[in-house]
Amino acid sequence: MTRNSRPSSAPTPAAAPPRGVPEATVARLPLYLRALTTLAERGIATVSSEELATSAGVNSAKLRKDLSYLGSYGTRGVGYEVDFLRHQISREIGLTQDWAVVIVGIGNLGHALANYGGFASRGFRIAALVDADPNRVGELVAGLHVRHADELEQVIDELGVSIGVVATPARAAQLVCDRLVAAGVTSILNFAPAIVQVPEGVDLRKVDLSTELQILAYHEQRKNGAALALTAEQAAELAEAVNG
Repeated sequence: MTRNSRPSSAPTPAAAPPRGVPEATVARLPLYLRALTTLAERGIATVSSEELATSAGVNSAKLRKDLSYLGSYGTRGVGYEVDFLRHQISREIGLTQDWAVVIVGIGNLGHALANYGGFASRGFRIAALVDADPNRVGELVAGLHVRHADELEQVIDELGVSIGVVATPARAAQLVCDRLVAAGVTSILNFAPAIVQVPEGVDLRKVDLSTELQILAYHEQRKNGAALALTAEQAAELAEAVNG
């Protein structure tokens, strides 16, 4: 395999990145991409592994290991070329393509997702909005007319939908997932507060906002408990000093 010549300051890619990037690494690639985008917007051309790791919230050894799966090792004494690494990561996670997305369930959450402007800049095109409520059908949301749930399969076929986003009430989530899969969608993002099952070969990601809030509540409670314990310890020390 012949490498294209690159400036000496540019990262030197491996001959071929190893196959089978670990899931944990895949989950961190968007963090690196977001950090690199911020650096690029600030006009920064190169970044060290330590600086990039700090921006992404990971340790530098883990970052270097993750990027080695992409065949990117940076340049000693220089670091990583920001634009080149952005392109590498974008290509690896498929953001150099145009992914058509259908959102099913246009309630408050569905509205918010449809109106989010960050999807287009990351390679995701909201192609269609679908809802089972006749009162919502025909409503204009984010420049798209809401279509009836009965048209879901037709929408997927007509628009070449790659990804389905489920933002329905819990009771409807499994049926919607079943219909998406039957229509050929193999990537689903589920916002519904329900556990759904999909067959092998279908990638399902769940975003449960209430669970995330509960996790934050747990950590908040621990922090408050630590603060109370510290106060009690200080009080004990004060009492001992007074008694002494």
